[in-house]
Amino acid sequence: MDDKEKLVLGAMKKAGKPVRPGDVAKSLDLDSKEVSKIIDSLKKQGFVVCPKRCYYAPSDS
Repeated sequence: MDDKEKLVLGAMKKAGKPVRPGDVAKSLDLDSKEVSKIIDSLKKQGFVVCPKRCYYAPSDS
C-alpha cells in the first residue's frame, strides 16, 4: 500500500461512516478522480467495501 492509499484509507476511517470519493478528496485537498482510482485500488485489495452505491467504507478485516 502506498502513501496516498494510506492517506485515503485513514481519512475514511476518521469519517466513521461510509463516504463518497468526492468527500474524501475535499477533506484531503486531492483531485476526486485520483481519489476514486485510489479507492478502486483499495477495494480490489480488500481494504474498502461498498455498503451502498457510490459510498465506500473501510473493511473490517
